Amino acid sequence: MTPSPSSPHRVAVIGGGPAGLMAAEILTRGGARVDLYDRMPSLGRKFLLAGRGGLNLTHSEPRGSFLSRYGERRKELEPLLDAFGPDDLRAWAHDLGVETFVGSSGRVFPREMKAAPLLRAWLHRLRQAGARFHVGHRWLGWEGEALRFAAPEGECLVRADAVVLALGGGSWSKFGSDGAWVSVLVGRDIPVAPLKPANCGFDVGWSAHFRERFAGQPVKPVILEYTDATGDGERRQGEFVVTETGVEGSLIYAFSSRLRDAIEATGSALIHLDLAPGWDLPRLTEEIARPRGSRSMSSHLQSRLGLKGVKTGLLRERLPAGDFADATRLAAAIKALPLRLIAARPLEEAISSAGGVSFPALDERLMVRAQPGVFCAGEMLDWEAPTGGYLLTACFASGRAAGAGVLAWLAGRD
Repeated sequence: MTPSPSSPHRVAVIGGGPAGLMAAEILTRGGARVDLYDRMPSLGRKFLLAGRGGLNLTHSEPRGSFLSRYGERRKELEPLLDAFGPDDLRAWAHDLGVETFVGSSGRVFPREMKAAPLLRAWLHRLRQAGARFHVGHRWLGWEGEALRFAAPEGECLVRADAVVLALGGGSWSKFGSDGAWVSVLVGRDIPVAPLKPANCGFDVGWSAHFRERFAGQPVKPVILEYTDATGDGERRQGEFVVTETGVEGSLIYAFSSRLRDAIEATGSALIHLDLAPGWDLPRLTEEIARPRGSRSMSSHLQSRLGLKGVKTGLLRERLPAGDFADATRLAAAIKALPLRLIAARPLEEAISSAGGVSFPALDERLMVRAQPGVFCAGEMLDWEAPTGGYLLTACFASGRAAGAGVLAWLAGRD
């Protein structure tokens, strides 16, 4: 794209989520004329969805632990997060009039536990800075050097000196991020890793009896253990929810990338559940072996161990009847119940997506090497992270980096 001879430069930002809005903020602050486009009738739809659970903005854990959550993309994201990390995000929210607090888990939330007040204040500040919003505009790609949109009044062409693409991943398409941009970029020979579900649930294949009785119930507390084909194992305590088809929830999401990749490679992934955290195996075996008289085994497990409901149901679902008559085998199963996952839930149902524009296709400013003046940010980049504030923080940070990258590129062209 060729910069306009007029000043200020005109920059198009496509995508009204956190990454696009942050890019717009940096650009307006730098004196650019910003037009922001989004296909939805209003901005920040998926951001508001995140607010339903309290809007987990970021996380307060130490830097090393925080960066480790980005796995294989730590190297690429670290400079962005060093420039705008958790503390910077909290200070930015404070500047908008939104106070934050650290919850017991280390997660950071707005005091109001809502996304709407922050979004309203943010959009107001952007409007005051001169940003113009164009909703109901679906980006279709390019026609020559112009951006092509399907708008409420019909197709239109837009010329800009630079563009920031912040189009999201492929999950929750009804809130805006449908992944339709993939074919547009691939058509321009821009490398894009296939979009995959991240922070997703998995299918198990429950019996009709178990599904009808326990779907929707949480399993907590529980420890999930998973060891991959290389022998790399991990244990983590938390909770998950039984669904009609399998399992979902925060503990499952923490392992979802490894489980998804294992299923892709071998057709299934085997996890083990410790249904009695805090009990060691010898003591557990001893308690189970105590005489139970006329009580059923379910009543015995509830009385001696506090196991009941869905946890007992999981044991019944997965163990042969004979194991309930053997205290040693039953105790071993309670401490390490095998559960085979057979498929990841569809991308549309996932909280976020993996895959996207490959980092080698971008320079350090997040500009597409093969298409100068085109920058990418947010979830459409090829990275993933667990829930816990990591997704939003990296979206904010990459949007900021893309906005700063545009300003630097335009300055170098003048």
